[in-house]
Amino acid sequence: MSTKSSNVITAEDPRYVLDASAVVAGYDNKIILQQLDLRIRSGETYALLGANGAGKTTTLSLFLGFLAPRSGNVRVHGIDPIAQPAEARRNLAYIPENVALYEHLSARENVAYLLDLAGQKENREGIDHALTAAGLDAAAFDRRVGGFSKGMRQKVAIALALARKVPALLLDEPTSGLDPQATTEFNRLLGLLREQGVAILMVTHDLLSAADVADRIGFLDAGRLVEEVAATGEDRFDVRALHRRYAGQAERTA
Repeated sequence: MSTKSSNVITAEDPRYVLDASAVVAGYDNKIILQQLDLRIRSGETYALLGANGAGKTTTLSLFLGFLAPRSGNVRVHGIDPIAQPAEARRNLAYIPENVALYEHLSARENVAYLLDLAGQKENREGIDHALTAAGLDAAAFDRRVGGFSKGMRQKVAIALALARKVPALLLDEPTSGLDPQATTEFNRLLGLLREQGVAILMVTHDLLSAADVADRIGFLDAGRLVEEVAATGEDRFDVRALHRRYAGQAERTA
């Protein structure tokens, strides 16, 4: 199994959107990430896998500006998320495992309000277009999201990302709790964002879903990015080999 991407991204490459370079990070006296190097370019989907405690959530926190690196550099579209948090967050969308929406508002109202909070105005037609592209049934546009399933909530969140046209998207366990049909639909939606040139970082335990959508899969082990595998050929990934790698990592940390 190859451990190197066929398209190496260098510091001079202007296409990368999410960049963590030689990052050491942690909480209090505990180091979580050790010399993390992770770059994701425009139009690329990157799946980051690892056992619990490997540093996946810490990696997201770096790009969101919730955690400052002890050493190294983090950039979102060239912006330091610690020095300029508001500016960095304007360049990314974040979908957590459990999508947080305003329960008493409709799908259309949620998108309109969240766009407004982001400083972006969008008319009704534009919002409806985004909701339609995200696969939400038109009959649900004016329904309160309090009664939505997880899959429907994710469609609203994807519609927001489509409407915002941000260069980067962060996903935390996006397919957790979804049935196979909803997972397939979600992966289709990621394809729409990829076509828009969005750089997508997907933190997940779902190896099969990652293999379906990712251009590269990285494995975190004890805070180190120990391996990267790039999609190649018609079959994209050797899923059996990936599973052996992932299962072996889980056994070592158990």
